[in-house]
Amino acid sequence: MNKKISVVLVILAILTFIAFIIYDVAFHKEKAPVGTIISDSSKIEDQWYIADKFEPHQGNLKTIATSTGSSVFIGGDKFVARYQSDLKPVWALPTKKTVTAIALSGDTVFASTYESILVISPEGKLITEWGPFEDSSVIVSVAANKSLVAFSDAQHKIITIIDKKGNMLKQIGFSGEPFIIPNNYFEVDLTKENMIYVANSGKNRIELRNLEGTIAESFGAPGNAPGDFCGCCNPSHFARIPEGFITSEKGINRIKILDRHGVFVEYVNSVNKFTPSVPLDVASPDGKIIYAVNPSDSKLYVFKRKG
Repeated sequence: MNKKISVVLVILAILTFIAFIIYDVAFHKEKAPVGTIISDSSKIEDQWYIADKFEPHQGNLKTIATSTGSSVFIGGDKFVARYQSDLKPVWALPTKKTVTAIALSGDTVFASTYESILVISPEGKLITEWGPFEDSSVIVSVAANKSLVAFSDAQHKIITIIDKKGNMLKQIGFSGEPFIIPNNYFEVDLTKENMIYVANSGKNRIELRNLEGTIAESFGAPGNAPGDFCGCCNPSHFARIPEGFITSEKGINRIKILDRHGVFVEYVNSVNKFTPSVPLDVASPDGKIIYAVNPSDSKLYVFKRKG
């Protein structure tokens, strides 16, 4: 009898020990070392506010760009329009196709449709149209500098480089490290040194590539932390400013500022009632005022820093 009791007690002790281990693994939270800063994104306040909200009534909005002269350009369902910085209209150009993105080089406007690039004069006149370049293309972003124009094709997952006469020079993405683009978010930007910033959204990062497609730098990682990009296909959009980058995301619909190395600086807007699956396209002439268009309600939002 004593043996049986001993065996039962041993078994109970083993079971108790196992239960403690399971509980400890499931519920124990290790204390952070002294001096560690714990980042809780839910406690980080937005540092900008919506100063204005504008409905152009031109058509369904999709994209926005700004010039160094503080003009604001918007595009969408069969139109491109130019406004002053105070949102007074300058001109509007009807287009036969939906405009997906806009870029500026000097006074010339480059607007992409899914198949082509529209070249528009400072006065809002259509100068010419380049393309189509690939069968069944889905051009979703365009960028320009003094000598080149670059655009991204989400269907073929490539970036095409052309000169200012519309001649194709290079295509990036057919070889080397590929672009992972699950849907139509594939933002590009050209530097004056002919380097390309690109949102490789399937990898949740922004890359800096040369014209051969080689990655020089990259930053970003999947995650919920303020500096990470959460969920699929983020960052959806970005714009370069003197301090670094403005980025926008979908899923958790938020706009934030990162420094030049991709380190989180602050939230522009993270608490909102925007449609989670529809990210806002963003632009800024100087980093002191931020414009964003919301395709979900076809309104233009103006953000200014608090205080």
